[in-house]
Amino acid sequence: MPYSQWASAEAARAWLDLRSAPPGASLPADLIALRRANSQSMDKMLDDVRRRYAVRITSKTLGGVHTDVIVPVDGIAPGNQNRVLISLHGGAFIWGAGSEALIQAIPIAATSRIRVVSVDYRMAPEFSFPAASEDVAAVYQALLKTHGPRSIGIYGCSAGGILTAQSVAWFATHGLPQPGAIVTMCGTGTEMGGDSAYLSWLLLGVNVIPPAGEPQSIAALPYFRQADPRDPLAFPMASAALLAKFPPTLLLAGSRDFAASSETVMHRRLRELDVEAELYIFDGLWHAFMMHPELPESREVYAIIGKFFDRHLDRASAASAEGGH
Repeated sequence: MPYSQWASAEAARAWLDLRSAPPGASLPADLIALRRANSQSMDKMLDDVRRRYAVRITSKTLGGVHTDVIVPVDGIAPGNQNRVLISLHGGAFIWGAGSEALIQAIPIAATSRIRVVSVDYRMAPEFSFPAASEDVAAVYQALLKTHGPRSIGIYGCSAGGILTAQSVAWFATHGLPQPGAIVTMCGTGTEMGGDSAYLSWLLLGVNVIPPAGEPQSIAALPYFRQADPRDPLAFPMASAALLAKFPPTLLLAGSRDFAASSETVMHRRLRELDVEAELYIFDGLWHAFMMHPELPESREVYAIIGKFFDRHLDRASAASAEGGH
């Protein structure tokens, strides 16, 4: 299949590199070794991101959870002084803390000139669902002491996109107000099924079509070993009542992303319930492409996210909101 004529030259070159060493279609047995190897490769990418974007990073414990707070060196934009974003990293709920989390958080903080809190949530194999949702809720509750809920946005990529949807479902069932808006990239509140879950592997050059349910089923991930596949806190799209409570939602994926089908279906379900939702599918792009800031499409994503949050997040502080201003 020829590569998309609509993708950038940079994306076309990166696609050839990706095809030359396609990722495996299943997880290895040693998850800790996988986490260690991923961290080492992400360290090099983080150096490039730090050269491109000037930020200050401070480690901070919020609600008993370790976070990194990223602030642009150029300062917070005037309209974002009372706003904050929560960033949830990807990594199949196994890896992604540290360098990968910062690679996701830094460009958004710098380009939107907004404070971003990257959450080091608990993962498998040490922990299982709903540990990550509990950690996000703890950080969110800590931020609610200084911010109005509609001044807080949440976004994530891959597992972080899934966790973003799970978190707002968790808030809805535990008496917490919803944030002002959320963004799910390359993963959302449902299974990784549909055509893209199979076609993406063939386009990458993986010659064996995965059997149904493996490995694109998020229920098959170690983190969900104790989860009920019918639990809407794990799979929010299973409950129309929960989806109806979602805040404005932006969904993004690449057309060659195994999560593309799930993003399109989630978008349709939200719109059926009159939830404000926007969907962007980037032709020719692959899973988590926005983690590569050298791509023009990634920079386009950063701008789309910044404008989306700017449209939907309140500018008022928690104190002002309580005063009715």
